Amino acid sequence: MRITIAHHRSKQEVRESVDRAFNGLFQGLAGFPLQILVQQRAWQGDTLNFALTAKLAGLSSPIRGAIEVTDQDVTMDVDWGLLHRLIPEKAISELLGKRIKGLLK
Repeated sequence: MRITIAHHRSKQEVRESVDRAFNGLFQGLAGFPLQILVQQRAWQGDTLNFALTAKLAGLSSPIRGAIEVTDQDVTMDVDWGLLHRLIPEKAISELLGKRIKGLLK
């Protein structure tokens, strides 16, 4: 899944916002009681690469992705693993899009 949101702030400001709020981006997705564990999170230039584990009702699934910050936008690419079968992608996309937009205000 790919989400791209335009911004009008400096790249550094956006990077700092993404870094500060990263853990909260994935909590409570689409009303599901997910437990998110951060396995890996590291900036490489202007791209934040991450690996998470999501737990839902005894099911555990890896989530991998990257958030790239450019001068004009923020792009999040996420592989949801098994969760894409349990939670509608449209619901996840809309919620994450709103959360990212909230970071950019």
